[in-house]
Amino acid sequence: MTDVIIKIAIVDPSAIIRSGLSVLLKRLQGYHVHTFELNSYEYLTSNIRTQKPDLVIINPTYWGLVNAESLKSENKTGITHFFALITGAVDAKVIENYEEKIHLFDDADSVKLKLDTVFDVLELDNEESQALSPREKEIIVGVVKGYTNKEIATNLFLSAHTVITHRRNIARKLEIHSTAGLTIYAIVNKLVELNDIKQR
Repeated sequence: MTDVIIKIAIVDPSAIIRSGLSVLLKRLQGYHVHTFELNSYEYLTSNIRTQKPDLVIINPTYWGLVNAESLKSENKTGITHFFALITGAVDAKVIENYEEKIHLFDDADSVKLKLDTVFDVLELDNEESQALSPREKEIIVGVVKGYTNKEIATNLFLSAHTVITHRRNIARKLEIHSTAGLTIYAIVNKLVELNDIKQR
């Protein structure tokens, strides 16, 4: 499978955060990432116009609380995607118009899944891709315990959209499309105890 080539603008006042995220993005398998690090919101509009990034990852808590809708209206091409970079407490209203959220403590797998979702990347159909990731196992546990997608997302610090994508991948990998089927799978594979299921 050919790597997906994407250009990403990272906007945050902290050089450490920008550089760290840049390194993580460049190491993601399946992607060939070019990053542009910006420490000021003022440079963003001209960067979108000249560099035409495929994705902007911006910390919305600086520069007077940046709203994704205003960013999209400034982008005349309408192509660029916008992720919120969450480094601390933030009002849910501020980030509701961003397509995804990257949290300071997200691991590489979580970031990759969020990119895969937005850029519609399908996993390779091989034995390795059929194995469930630790995150997918956590999702199964949540489903089996009766939590909604929103509750699972809150508990795991993910977006509901990411949880839905995980569930789609789980169904494809296991070829199980019902909660009852997932419950049996979870019990057999010792992901949950019978008592856990009865509690909710």
